[in-house]
Amino acid sequence: MPELPEVETIARHLRPALTGRAVAQVAVAWARTIDRPDATSFRSQIVGDRFVSVERRGKYLLLGLTSGRVLLVHLRMSGRFDIRPAGQAPLDEPHTRASFQLDDGVWVDFIDPRKFGRFYLVDDADDVLNGLGIEPLSPDFTAAWLRDHLSEHRGEIKRLLLDQSFIAGLGNIYVSESLWHARIHPARSAASLTSPESIRLHTAIVQVLRSAVADGGTSLDDRQYVYPNRDLGGHQTHLMVYDRSGNACPRCGYVVERTVQGQRSTYFCPVCQTMP
Repeated sequence: MPELPEVETIARHLRPALTGRAVAQVAVAWARTIDRPDATSFRSQIVGDRFVSVERRGKYLLLGLTSGRVLLVHLRMSGRFDIRPAGQAPLDEPHTRASFQLDDGVWVDFIDPRKFGRFYLVDDADDVLNGLGIEPLSPDFTAAWLRDHLSEHRGEIKRLLLDQSFIAGLGNIYVSESLWHARIHPARSAASLTSPESIRLHTAIVQVLRSAVADGGTSLDDRQYVYPNRDLGGHQTHLMVYDRSGNACPRCGYVVERTVQGQRSTYFCPVCQTMP
């Protein structure tokens, strides 16, 4: 699933194509892609409206419209956008679930092989985003905030960091990477982290995310994450432990291991990230 760096990169690619452009027509090939309203109402409400902003909140894209409505998009496991220049023939892509034609003739296709991606056209974005936690790249996310809030949770630190109501935007890749950088075992109790450890973790989360955003996100071998122009992200060449089980830890040389937490793969170094 695309995480904060990937969604941020997609937003930056969509912004120049969408901002200031009106929706000329919409085609919906998979009605369940539209969570709210229904697909028919979605078409009638968005055609003629104009995009005024493209932002991100957690793993959601927020497309602001002149009407005051907001189109939120959650890519889920396999959703992606493709920008098709005016006059270009439609892609031979059987997994296109929705398409927008803009008033300059450009087409924006939403492609989603696994059909989990969702659109929400709402008057108030908080109707969808109300339960999201703090943004990890915002000024409000401080080492003190993290230290104080970790103390309230006795569950495993890795599971907590994946909880979108705690911190919005983190996923399996960047949690594994952040815990490795901070030298913290993923099964540690969140409340057991000392103040120096929570400071290290805060630094690691911010640095890992900023680095991944600068690299345009992570494109794994499945190539499910690509830019709207079909280029790949570049952060996969900088991953330390994620998807590297059996390889040498870049820090100590011991073998990186894989375990499962909450039905999700976790990658870590048992030497660098010991359990106290």
